[in-house]
Amino acid sequence: MTHLLHRSIHGHLPVAVGGKGIHLYDADGKSYIDASGGAAVSCLGHNHAEVQAALRAQLDRLAYAHTSFFTTQVAEELADMLIADAPTGLEHVYLVSGGSEAVEAALKMARQYYVEKGETGRRHIIARRQSYHGNTLGALATGGNEWRRARFRPLLIETHHIAPCFAYRGRHEGESDAAYAERMANELEAKILELGADEVMAFVAETVVGATAGAVPPVADYFRHIRRICDKYGVLLILDEVMCGMGRTGTLHACEQDGISPDIMTIAKGLGGGYQPVGAVLLSGGIFDTFANGSGFFQHGHTYAGHPMAAAAGLAVQTVVKRDGLLGNVRIMGDVLQAGLEARFGEHPHIGDMRGRGLFRAVELVRDRASKTPFDAGLKLHARIKQEALARGLMVYPMGGTVDGQSGDHVLIAPPFIVGQADIGAIVERLGDAVDAALVAI
Repeated sequence: MTHLLHRSIHGHLPVAVGGKGIHLYDADGKSYIDASGGAAVSCLGHNHAEVQAALRAQLDRLAYAHTSFFTTQVAEELADMLIADAPTGLEHVYLVSGGSEAVEAALKMARQYYVEKGETGRRHIIARRQSYHGNTLGALATGGNEWRRARFRPLLIETHHIAPCFAYRGRHEGESDAAYAERMANELEAKILELGADEVMAFVAETVVGATAGAVPPVADYFRHIRRICDKYGVLLILDEVMCGMGRTGTLHACEQDGISPDIMTIAKGLGGGYQPVGAVLLSGGIFDTFANGSGFFQHGHTYAGHPMAAAAGLAVQTVVKRDGLLGNVRIMGDVLQAGLEARFGEHPHIGDMRGRGLFRAVELVRDRASKTPFDAGLKLHARIKQEALARGLMVYPMGGTVDGQSGDHVLIAPPFIVGQADIGAIVERLGDAVDAALVAI
C-alpha cells in the first residue's frame, strides 16, 4: 500500500529508478524511450553529467537564500542570459518554481500595472477555449479546458474566452489561412468591445497550444493581428510558453516564428529540463518602469522564488542548449519526426491530423477522417494508447478532450532535444503499433 496520493488512485505505476539520455528505467529493469520529455520537460534527457555537476557545485556554495534578504549570483546570471535572448522589449525576469506559479504571477503583474497607472477599472482577462494555463486557481480560471474547470467552477474568478486558432477544427471549407487567422483574431476585438475597452487588462494565449488540444500552431499572421488589436486597446498580451517555449518548437521562444513580442511571457518546463522545479515571468521594460516609478515593488512572492538550486539548473541547461546548438537539432529532427508520422499515419483511417512545430508534434485520432468525427469519449482511447505504448517501452503524452474538453483524442510527442534519427524511427514504429493495438481493443 502506498501513502502517496497518486494522480490515479486505482492505477499501478512502475517505479522509476534511473535514466540516461532519452531513456528511463524502472525497478524491473525495463527501458522506456522518453518520447514526451515527461510533459515536454526533459529537453536534455536524463542524467546529463554537466547539469548534475553544476547542481553539485551550487549545493556546495549555497542551497537557499530568501529573496526578501538576498539576491544570488546564479539567479542574476540566469536572468542576464534570459534577457539577452528574449524577444524585443522584454527586459526583466521574475523567477518562480513552475508554470502555474508563473501564470499566477503574470496575472497579478498585469493587474498591478494598471492599478499603478491609475486605470483601476481594467480587470477582465480574455483567453481562449481549449487552452491550458495551469492548475492553481487563477491559472485554471484563465484556461479554457472545461473538463478541468467544471468541478472547481465555484472557486474560479470571472474570465472570458474566445475561439482558439485551431485550423483543423475551425477553418471553413475553402477558407484561406490568412482569412481564418483574421477571423479568429477579430473575435478578440469583438470581446474587448463587448466587455468595455477600458476594462480589459490582458489577453492570454499559448503561442502553440500544448497538451489540451495537441501541439496546435497558429496559422498565417494570427498573432500579428492579435498584437495589433492589443496595442489598439491598450491591452497587455501575455504569451504562455510554459510548454511550447525554451526551444521546444525550434526557436528559443515560439513567438519568434510569429514575428511578435508579448508584454509578458511565462516559461518553465524546458527552462530547467526537469533537473529542478523552475519557471519564470519575463516582463517588458514598460511594466517594470511603472512599478519602479510607482510603488517600487511587485506585491507578490513565494518562499522558493529565485531558489539558487533552481536557478543553477536553468542556467546549466540553457548553457548546454545554446553552446551545443541543440535548437538546430530540434528543427532537423522535428522535420524527421513529421515525415515519419506522415509516412506511418498518412493513410491511416483513424488519424485525422498531424501537426506542430519542431519537436512539439501531435497526431489527432478520429473515428472518421472525412467528417473528423471523434471517438466516443467513454472509450478513453487516449488512455488505451498510453497503456499500449508503455507496454512497448514508449512514453508519449496521449490526452482526451481534444475537441471540446470532453470528446476527441490526440497523442503529443515531445522528445528530448538530443534525439537522433534512429530514435525517431523507433518512436514512430512503437507509436504506430500502440495506436493500432488500442484501436483493435475497442
